[in-house]
Amino acid sequence: MSIIEIFFGVMLILFAIAIVAVVLFQEGKQSNSGVITGAGTDTFLTKNKSRSIDAFLARWTKFIAIMFFILIIGINAVTFFHLFGI
Repeated sequence: MSIIEIFFGVMLILFAIAIVAVVLFQEGKQSNSGVITGAGTDTFLTKNKSRSIDAFLARWTKFIAIMFFILIIGINAVTFFHLFGI
């Protein structure tokens, strides 16, 4: 196994851990109106929280997922060219 394959393997593991962590930190989309739980829906925190934390995590989820797939394509290209000596 070459150094580049080890590097790509480590990067793949890091991106996999990162995408799992970012997805787990996101809050679920619940359709509770707050009547049963007693939570008010018109508070400052509930109105602006989705713009800050959830939007940030959603952007990072998309970025990490795209980089994950680009990394997989890169690994397959390196393996292909390494096997056939092109």
